[in-house]
Amino acid sequence: MKNNSYLNKKVIGFFGGLIVFLAIYLIPISGLSYAGHMDLALSLMTVVWWATQIAQPAYVGGFFLMMLIITHTATPAQVFSKPWTGSTMWLVMGAYLIAGAVNESGVGQRIAYAFIIRFVRTWNGLIISIFVLTLIMALLIPHPWPRAFMILAVVVAVGRAANMDKDDLSKLGLAIFAASCPLSGVFLTGDTSLNPLAVADSGVNVSFIRYFEIMSVPMIISGIITMLIIMFAFRPNKPLKINVAELKKEQSKLGKMTGKEKRTIFWIVVAIILWLTSSITNVDVGWLTLSVAICMSMPVIGGILTAQSWKDVPINVLIFLTAAMAIGNVGAVTGMNKWLAQTVIPTNLPHNIYLLALFITVFAMIIHMFMGSVIAVMGITIPAFVTATAHLGISPLAISLLVFSVTNLHYILPFHNLAILVGMDGGGYTAKQVSKLGVALTPAIFVIALVMMFWFHIVGLA
Repeated sequence: MKNNSYLNKKVIGFFGGLIVFLAIYLIPISGLSYAGHMDLALSLMTVVWWATQIAQPAYVGGFFLMMLIITHTATPAQVFSKPWTGSTMWLVMGAYLIAGAVNESGVGQRIAYAFIIRFVRTWNGLIISIFVLTLIMALLIPHPWPRAFMILAVVVAVGRAANMDKDDLSKLGLAIFAASCPLSGVFLTGDTSLNPLAVADSGVNVSFIRYFEIMSVPMIISGIITMLIIMFAFRPNKPLKINVAELKKEQSKLGKMTGKEKRTIFWIVVAIILWLTSSITNVDVGWLTLSVAICMSMPVIGGILTAQSWKDVPINVLIFLTAAMAIGNVGAVTGMNKWLAQTVIPTNLPHNIYLLALFITVFAMIIHMFMGSVIAVMGITIPAFVTATAHLGISPLAISLLVFSVTNLHYILPFHNLAILVGMDGGGYTAKQVSKLGVALTPAIFVIALVMMFWFHIVGLA
């Protein structure tokens, strides 16, 4: 019955997207060229298909990319040039390779066990440790999914040692993947499928250090707020008693640190140093990340990555990101972005930066409720708001990062955030638990938006 319901949802979504395409395409729209008109129809159809999950997102994105070219809406160069001649895609590849190396080597688990054994004794202490480890690992493992599953493996071991019931373990699983939403935004490499995309959508280049300066304070505050809500809303069914002796046994199974682990640590340190000095060397973080990953495959100095390691780089993610970026990039060429800004967004936007932040937050959250996909919302909303606020003297980077952040933190159902959705199977939590957290977090997002705009003003973006 469940499979039939899921299939029906796909069929409804498929025809719903086609209806949206035909409705937009057949209705005369003044102020839009043929290319802009077709771009709008294809973009909205793609967003509907992404939101209703009619197929794996990369297939939908690939169809969108091909239709842009086949219908002469844009040239192949206009569709693919920015994603692939820029550093974003190469950063994603390098990040997946490095994350796979750290995860496979066991370095991350070794750090997590040492931290928990030393510092954690209570339920709240374990929640805090999850958020602290997520922040630390965001610098060491440049992708949220392997990072979260690595922390989950250690937390499950803690739960087994403490005879924790399934319900309490599910609460911790939700905490792990919920922590990744704000704390992955602290570093440019914290989520290489979203953070560089948000920067790219703004059209402003930033270094690793500049991004950290802009985003670290508001995202750490967001992480603290999320953590406190989880502590308040998800209490344990019984008091937690950490079995340190049992955890030390699990830790001992890792054995002595191997040469491969030591070389992995060396190259992670090298990567961090290169990221931190990118503003001095003027070398893009993307080129640096992939270069480090390639060095990890070399004999003598590496020997960490192998031919099989390329399996850690999912081509579906690359295609999906290309499509998501193409919505904004092609929209600028065809005039769709300008038309959306003039038509959908009110012309009398608030000049007060805090009222503007609240307006953008409401707008982005409403669209996100229906679209579901963070990247889809970014692709449609960021270019329109960047265009609409160009005369207000606010940096496009501030607008882009605000839209990205409030959308990424906003989820009522699991499909609203890919990290939350991905974690459901391994984390063991339910859609009901996700909704409970999401509803509690929603009012806090407005506070976070105000904090972001205040901080953006401090650092010179607004």
